[in-house]
Amino acid sequence: MRTAYHQALENTRLDVVRLGALVSDAMRSAMQALERRDVVLAGRVVAGDDEIDDTRRRVETACIELIWKQQPVAGELRAIAGMLQIVTDLERIGDYAVDIAKNAIKLADVAVRPASVEVGRIANLAYEMLQDVMRAYREGDAALADDVIERDDEVDILYRNGIEALQAEMQRDPGTVPAGTLLLFVVSIIERVGDRAQNIAWHTKDIYS
Repeated sequence: MRTAYHQALENTRLDVVRLGALVSDAMRSAMQALERRDVVLAGRVVAGDDEIDDTRRRVETACIELIWKQQPVAGELRAIAGMLQIVTDLERIGDYAVDIAKNAIKLADVAVRPASVEVGRIANLAYEMLQDVMRAYREGDAALADDVIERDDEVDILYRNGIEALQAEMQRDPGTVPAGTLLLFVVSIIERVGDRAQNIAWHTKDIYS
């Protein structure tokens, strides 16, 4: 019975890893759609959100079953609780990817502005944090989780720089205000991705402590 239980626990953990891969792919595609003004790719991100939601629900159902079928010991319960928290953060990042994709569609016919460089910088860092925190979870690497937590300060700095660059650009050229306003939303969304990645890092540390 315990062997089957441990296998079910491992299968659920692997589903969390799969969800992380789906969300990472959605974030990468959303940012590529924004950079390239690719409405087709943006549409794929929006359509793919259903799979992310379904995977999250599957993990949640599995976690509930793991708890009531056989009372887990402390370490197992910590792992299950961590998975429930991590999939919540991942699902929200998936929602952020959809928001970015929708803004990419709105910006499809707008020329790339100089301040978009700042958007790209914060997006790259947030994406790297997401990739690394899922590797930390997958490999049980608490040191890597610590590194992700520390990098959130850099995201915050880039966020402020991005906001300032966009605001300065809109002040210089009022014609950029409509597009700049949308990019302000995008920068704010990306900053939240960094926050969610940091959350996952803390959950990972709790699981493997």
